[in-house]
Amino acid sequence: MRWPGSLGRLAGAALALLCLAGPIAAQQAMNNAGPGQDKVLRVCQDPNNLPFSNRDQAGFENRIAALFAQELGWKLEHTWFPQRIGFIRNTLRAKLENSDRFKCDLVTGVPAGFDMAATTRPYYHSSYALVYVKGRGLDGVRGLDDLAALKPEQRGKLRFGAFTSSPVTDWLMQNRLMEQVDWYQNQTGDAEQYPGQIIERDLASGKIDVAFVWGPIAGYFARNTHAAPIVAVPLASRPGMKLDFEIAMAVRHGDKEFRQRIDQLIDANRGKIAAILDEYGVPQLDQQGRVLASQRPGKP
Repeated sequence: MRWPGSLGRLAGAALALLCLAGPIAAQQAMNNAGPGQDKVLRVCQDPNNLPFSNRDQAGFENRIAALFAQELGWKLEHTWFPQRIGFIRNTLRAKLENSDRFKCDLVTGVPAGFDMAATTRPYYHSSYALVYVKGRGLDGVRGLDDLAALKPEQRGKLRFGAFTSSPVTDWLMQNRLMEQVDWYQNQTGDAEQYPGQIIERDLASGKIDVAFVWGPIAGYFARNTHAAPIVAVPLASRPGMKLDFEIAMAVRHGDKEFRQRIDQLIDANRGKIAAILDEYGVPQLDQQGRVLASQRPGKP
C-alpha cells in the first residue's frame, strides 16, 4: 500500500519505529531481568587481593566462580574494584551507565550475615592464624598460650604485626604487648597494596617476629613465600575472643531466586570447593571449630 505525500512519510516513520520497538523492548526487558537471565555469571571481585582474587584470576575465589559458571553452563564476567570502603556501592549496587542493569550480581567472599547484602550459605569456615619464621626461636609456639608462656626477656623483644580491628587486640592488651605491635591498615586506599605483604615483606625480612593474620592469607603466603620458611598456626577461639568465622557469598536483597541458585551450587560442590581451598592452604574448620586435616602435603 502507498500513502500520498506527507501522510506517506508519517506512516513510513511510524512503521520504522514499530520495527525498532521490538529489539528495544527486548533489550529493556533483558536489562530489567534478574541475574543470569542472559546466562552470564557476573561476579564482583578485587583485582589485587591474593589468595582471594586478582585480575589474572589466580585466586581461590576466581577458581570457585569459574567452577560455578561451568556448572551453570554460563559465561563468566568480572567487575573489578578494590575490596575496601565503597566496594558494595561500586559493584553489587552499581548500574552500568545509561542502563538499568547492575554491573555485577555476586560478591564471592563476605562474612556470613553481612548486613549490606543478602548472604548465601557459608562455603568455608576458617580462623585467624599466628605466623612466624621457622628457625628464629619460636618453633615450639603452637598457639597464644605458648607465646604468653615465653620467658619475659624473650617475649619482651618480639615485634608483633596485626591489622587494626584484629580480634587478637584484646589478647595483646591483656598480655601488655600493645607497645610491641606494628599496626597495619585493612584498607589503605592504595590499590597496589595487599594484605599478604605483612608476611612476604615484613615478617620474612625480620621487621616483625610474629604476625596475626586471617587464616586464608596466612596459609597461602606460608606456602608461597620463598624468602623465608613461614609457619602458620590456626588459632582457636576462646571465651571473649572469637577468632573463627564462616564465609559466604552475597547477592542483592531482592535477588532471592538467584541466591537460592548459588546456595544449590555451594551444596552440590562442597567437595570441589574444599579441594580448591586446600590447594591454597586455607585452614578449614569443622562446625565445632576444629581444624580439618589437610588433603594436600606441605601444609604448614
